[in-house]
Amino acid sequence: MSSIQGTLVRAGYYLFELIYLLIFARVILSWLRLNPNNKFSTMIYSLTEPILEPFRRLLDRFNIGGGMIDFSPIVAIFVIQLIIHPLYNGIISFIF
Repeated sequence: MSSIQGTLVRAGYYLFELIYLLIFARVILSWLRLNPNNKFSTMIYSLTEPILEPFRRLLDRFNIGGGMIDFSPIVAIFVIQLIIHPLYNGIISFIF
């Protein structure tokens, strides 16, 4: 493994870990009743909404969830871990 390839794989690993952490923080924040103008929660929501919103629309299309529980964080993490992260690593390995 070349130095650049190792660096990109490591950077991807940290990026995906950050995404998992942000999604987990959003789930925890959804259980709390914080001020809607709280800058921390607003930042978490604005960073995770582009990731979760497509999964939320997909789940709504198939009438999954729709109640009090939002399954989009679970589906997002599942898809990232099983499809996107391995695909990223495969592309990096193919390029280098």
